[in-house]
Amino acid sequence: MSHTAKEKTKLLNRVRRIRGQVEAVERALEAEGDCADILHLLAATRGGLNGLMAEVIEDHIREHVASPDIDSAAARSKGADELVDIIRTYLK
Repeated sequence: MSHTAKEKTKLLNRVRRIRGQVEAVERALEAEGDCADILHLLAATRGGLNGLMAEVIEDHIREHVASPDIDSAAARSKGADELVDIIRTYLK
């Protein structure tokens, strides 16, 4: 996806924050931390993933569905179909 290259640094920074959150969950589990604290860490991690997903979905919509540069209905339809498939998978 070439359009993600424009936002590469921002997206990679999000991934690195999520990695840090997952590592914090791992450390808390290894240390047999309090379950409420672990649940907070998990909620933060999920929020980070949801934010990343929203960012990439938005980019996909702007580049593959709503872009004025797309001149064929078939290309728009393909972009929309890809998005529907992704969202269905994500919501399972």
